[in-house]
Amino acid sequence: MRFAIALILSAAAFAQLPDAPGRELTQKICNNCHGPETFQSRRLNREGWEKVIDEMTSRGAQASDSDFDKIVDYLANVFGPNVNVNSAAAKELTESLGFSQEEADALIRYREKNGSFKTLDDVRKVPGISAAKIDAKKARIVF
Repeated sequence: MRFAIALILSAAAFAQLPDAPGRELTQKICNNCHGPETFQSRRLNREGWEKVIDEMTSRGAQASDSDFDKIVDYLANVFGPNVNVNSAAAKELTESLGFSQEEADALIRYREKNGSFKTLDDVRKVPGISAAKIDAKKARIVF
């Protein structure tokens, strides 16, 4: 009975992971050993998450290389490092937030012309970057 309750609580906690491609696969493969707090407490770049996955495979985690690649994509996208949009260079905006070079340049031009961003609404005003793209990265954008 305790195992069933723990399993239900664990599944409920994982349901709180942000919805993005790879979430279900991450739940399926990683739920056996880790709760969502494991991911939420870390902010690693792609290389960092690849190292974590390599460590987990050395400890017995099993999935195809393709599945592990999708898990790394999910973790890097959702639990990557925070990015300060008031000081980030174009390279950081493209590599960490997935902005195109044109979007990163537009953000920097807007910031230089209008001053520091204070809220997500300020960032949404940047011409050439969709609000949906900004909203998808809002958990990682800091000021």
